[in-house]
Amino acid sequence: MENPTMSNKEITPLVILNNVALILGVTGLVGKELAKKLLAKRGWKVYGIARDPDLVSIRDSNYNFISCDLLNPIQTMEKISSLVLEVTHVFWITWTSEFPLDTEECCEQNKVMMSNALDAILPRAKVLKHISLQTGTKHYVSLGSFNVNGVPCYDEESPRVTEGYNFYYVLEDLLKERLAGKVAWTVQRPGLILGCSHRTIYNVMGCLCVYGTICKHLNLPFVFGGLKECWEEFYIDGSDARLIADQHIWASTNDDIRSADGQAFNAINGTHFTWKEIWPALAQKFELEVPEEDMFSPTFLFSSFMADKGSVWEEVSAKKGLKQTKMEDLANWAFLDTLFRCPVKLLANRDKVNRIGFTANYQMLDSILYWIDCMRGEKLNP
Repeated sequence: MENPTMSNKEITPLVILNNVALILGVTGLVGKELAKKLLAKRGWKVYGIARDPDLVSIRDSNYNFISCDLLNPIQTMEKISSLVLEVTHVFWITWTSEFPLDTEECCEQNKVMMSNALDAILPRAKVLKHISLQTGTKHYVSLGSFNVNGVPCYDEESPRVTEGYNFYYVLEDLLKERLAGKVAWTVQRPGLILGCSHRTIYNVMGCLCVYGTICKHLNLPFVFGGLKECWEEFYIDGSDARLIADQHIWASTNDDIRSADGQAFNAINGTHFTWKEIWPALAQKFELEVPEEDMFSPTFLFSSFMADKGSVWEEVSAKKGLKQTKMEDLANWAFLDTLFRCPVKLLANRDKVNRIGFTANYQMLDSILYWIDCMRGEKLNP
């Protein structure tokens, strides 16, 4: 008999958690967005791993943040081993940047970090369905090959670079070896990632927001400061964090592409862009004007120009009521110098994912304006 004291609208439907995600690198540009997207779906529970919590925490009853240094094998085993009894999907979206990218030390340290995690995960992972690894389109070049000519457009079958070091190769090889054909896995390779975080070493949105804010505060010209070629020509692909997160989910839950041998997918917005197209709208967003002259300079470097602006950023943050961050938490000026003086064109295509059925795409300008608003919403930028 129906309980007469309980109305239909008071009955809360039971949500069965069919999938449990373990996101290693949850506070980064993509990790945070991935967690939010999974939690917005019915039937998902998320464990997020990072060394330090985010300034803007995710509030959801199905989300659990765990602080863990993955370079510490004992701590990693203690924090992760008990979780994996229920984990169905693992997302590796982290790396350690203590050493330069193109060094043997960087490769070895990232291998150790993933090895520690796999030691904690694999022996106990009874219901694990898929591991999704994130690397990048730097898979197709090395720092030593940046003087190549031509404009390659790399696909997933492009051969590895034989000279130099690339820790992306190390992670793929380690995953293939340790999984030994027993668990499906994929690799997502984004280009220039656009998102919102204060824990990402290569954060172009943080760089642009801090630069624009300081230019406005000090009434400085909003110059591009890079090479004219990088201003006028296609040089690199943008990858919206929302698109990358969606592609992670698509690749890890699509039975049609499940493979224990592993598959790689470029994860890019889909439309090439030039900074010349972007800059005027970016200036308008920051209420600045693009100077008609002196946009390029052989001597201008952001790493020099912004070196003494840390106290200015702290002053602006306090005045505007922002979350208290140091300038270097958001901006990496050496990275912006490299990006705007890029010595090689690194362009990829996304024919493979399009053909299989993942057709989401974003325009670069729309992505940039969206993430500026997100940084403002999280009080990381005025």
